[in-house]
Amino acid sequence: MRIFAEKLPEHLQHQLMSVYLLFGNEPLLLQESRLSIAQKAKAQGFTEIYRYQADSTLDWHQVFDHFQAFSLFSSQQLVELTLPDGNMNAQLTGQLLALGDMLHPDTILVVIGNKLTKAQENTKWFKALATHGCLVNCLTPDLNRLPQFVMQRCRKLKLVPDPEALQMLAQWHEGNLLALAQSLEKLALLYPDGQLTLIRVEASLSRHNHFTVYNWTDALLDGKSNRCQRILRQLEAEGTEPVLLLRSVQKELRLLTTLHAQQQDASLHTLMDKHRIWKNKRSLYVNALNRLSTDKLYMLIQALSHIELSVKTRYDINPWPLLQAFSLQFTQAGLTPAVPD
Repeated sequence: MRIFAEKLPEHLQHQLMSVYLLFGNEPLLLQESRLSIAQKAKAQGFTEIYRYQADSTLDWHQVFDHFQAFSLFSSQQLVELTLPDGNMNAQLTGQLLALGDMLHPDTILVVIGNKLTKAQENTKWFKALATHGCLVNCLTPDLNRLPQFVMQRCRKLKLVPDPEALQMLAQWHEGNLLALAQSLEKLALLYPDGQLTLIRVEASLSRHNHFTVYNWTDALLDGKSNRCQRILRQLEAEGTEPVLLLRSVQKELRLLTTLHAQQQDASLHTLMDKHRIWKNKRSLYVNALNRLSTDKLYMLIQALSHIELSVKTRYDINPWPLLQAFSLQFTQAGLTPAVPD
């Protein structure tokens, strides 16, 4: 069973499972999911909560004891196990696999980890645990899901934003859901009637959005010119090194060029599998390939090389206008890339 974190409270109203796997990169969703499960478990008699970090110092016998010691007088327990970031060694995966054989209805297991990879989903330990429980997606909502996510948060606080206010809330808090939660609580206090207009939101809040270099490259691939410009302004204001943007887009241009060349011999679906392109990113690459010819890609590579040369050798040049112009050239098929003087 798989659900998004925002659907977890509704799920818990109907059932409480033996295993919950909380995976994602959004701290707010991970924390709220933990609390929701713990509160529901406590209400159903799971009065003891134990928390462990699955690092090299963990005594696994302590963890296993929670799943082995049962008697008529044993209390129901909830065990939280936080996994380390990055790759897990064979010893850790072996212990998790062993844990899958000890699951018991009187003990709830909550496993917490960072963004789940396809390789992790295919491991024996993950399949063993997932068979008995629920995978909760705690990833930061992408741009398409964000307005819906904001609206759900508003409903919980009895806030009713108009379309313009909803769009502004989503844009101003992209990549910073903790700030979104705080802003909505503030708005609920300021406006007891719950009505949120563009004027009220602008007057009450400041921008809290946070963008990464990858937000910019995604917008480039998707052909969203205005979004690219907005992200670049934010990255510049945050002091992001332009070289980081150059390196990221170089990688994307090389991949697009390769995909164009190899489409003669294989289907695009096969090529995307071969190059391990995430499924939720594939539509972005399709948009870019439909928009950009091979010749245009080579022109963009040349333009990017000139920008990089300017950034590294001419310290009197502001690179951000060059990146803004490059973004327009990337996102609009008809524009010819300009080469800096």
